[in-house]
Amino acid sequence: MKRCILSVLVGIAISVVPGHAHHSIAAAYDTRQEITIEGVVTQFQFINPHPFVMMDVKNGSATVSWMLELDNRYELVEVGMTSSTLKQGDRIVVTGSPATSGHHSLYTKRLDRPADNFRYEQVGSRPRIRAAR
Repeated sequence: MKRCILSVLVGIAISVVPGHAHHSIAAAYDTRQEITIEGVVTQFQFINPHPFVMMDVKNGSATVSWMLELDNRYELVEVGMTSSTLKQGDRIVVTGSPATSGHHSLYTKRLDRPADNFRYEQVGSRPRIRAAR
């Protein structure tokens, strides 16, 4: 009987482990590099597993659209972020790792909204925010 229970527990443990697996940021982004861009939020998608911010960045006379990936939604909710934290038209300054694909995409390490001193930052493997003032 003990052997049967042990087998069931091991089976459950093995089947749960893949559910907690997480993709590597380094697979999609060059974590050895950091760049900073400034622009205006066009869309904030507060979705699972990772929220995204779409922003327009002026580059001379052209405007370039960027996609910013944030930490996982669950952890962002834990630190107080909501779907209304960032709004269309917000001017932001973002520092992060650029996409290895060459696309205008960034894994966000820090996002500042100077108008009210809001700050999101990735500290180690955990996010934190400084609330707007």
